[in-house]
Amino acid sequence: MIACSHLGKVYRTGQGDVKSLEAVDLDVPDGQFISVRGPSGCGKTTLLLMLGGTLRPTTGTVTVGGQDLYALDRKARARYRAREIGFVFQMFHLVPYLTVMENVLLAARPEANGAGAARARELLDRLGLASRLDHTPGELSAGERQRTAIARALFPRPRLILADEPTGNLDPENAAEVFKHLQSFHRRGGTVIVVTHGASADDYADRVIQMRGGRMIAP
Repeated sequence: MIACSHLGKVYRTGQGDVKSLEAVDLDVPDGQFISVRGPSGCGKTTLLLMLGGTLRPTTGTVTVGGQDLYALDRKARARYRAREIGFVFQMFHLVPYLTVMENVLLAARPEANGAGAARARELLDRLGLASRLDHTPGELSAGERQRTAIARALFPRPRLILADEPTGNLDPENAAEVFKHLQSFHRRGGTVIVVTHGASADDYADRVIQMRGGRMIAP
């Protein structure tokens, strides 16, 4: 599913070069649930953004589903992301003036029409949000907002979900609920990569990878 070779990222600043990621190799087979953890600033979010095709590496290659992401131009890469990759973020990234239903339908392709609405309702019902379709994010709890974000990520039927600290703003009960839904996607054959500073995803993961100082320190 994912093959990364010698990934590196260097940011140029007025004070000199800053290495965020260095010589990272990673292979993730189809259908694995991976937890990548380490302290803030260790490079785990940089890695996730590279895997999602949103941050070009300074060195190395990223292949997802047989496609070299950074061999694509920006528009083609965006189309690939929309079709194959779902994202879940700590801060939810919902549009505040749209309803729950409308936020999920942002992931719909134009040709979906009524079928898209039906799928959105089915997902939101599965995630316990059937009574919240017409609510805006400001009217939801943090757990409900994250479940809305998960529904949006699942909507296009992606092969891969990338989650950046998805439970960082949630209490333990809601955190467990989020991981339950990510685990359900995984059990249906999806690939999941969660980055986190703690061990919250470890009980759900097939493999745990530690990062320090921009490097992987455990396979």
